[in-house]
Amino acid sequence: MADISITPANVALVDGVVRHDTAGATIAAGEAVRLSGGEVVLASDASAAAAAVAGIALNSASDGQPVAYQETGTIAIGGTVAVGKVYVLSTAGGIAPVDDVASSEFITVIGVGVTAADIKLGINASGVAAADAVS
Repeated sequence: MADISITPANVALVDGVVRHDTAGATIAAGEAVRLSGGEVVLASDASAAAAAVAGIALNSASDGQPVAYQETGTIAIGGTVAVGKVYVLSTAGGIAPVDDVASSEFITVIGVGVTAADIKLGINASGVAAADAVS
């Protein structure tokens, strides 16, 4: 998948719900995260459990440090997105356009581009893998 090229310093809350927790791994602002064992770790499209996205990290954090993540609303993602394009979870916290989904990747919708820099979050972890590449 061709992930959005995110500059962590440019990631910011526009509006929505933010949660605060402890990082269980190194996380960069703008990465998709999930909860595991009471900690926040990177989400990935490798399995249904790994693809259960809780939100998008708003700050960078090392293992054991505080991390804030956005669950709903609009986020300035720190990179360029296309208006009207659906974005999905990629590997290791990445976010990519839905067009880049390949077969066997577990599909989690992250949201839709609403400006060239913002995504309206609509996180939906389907729990299923793509049977064929999306076109």
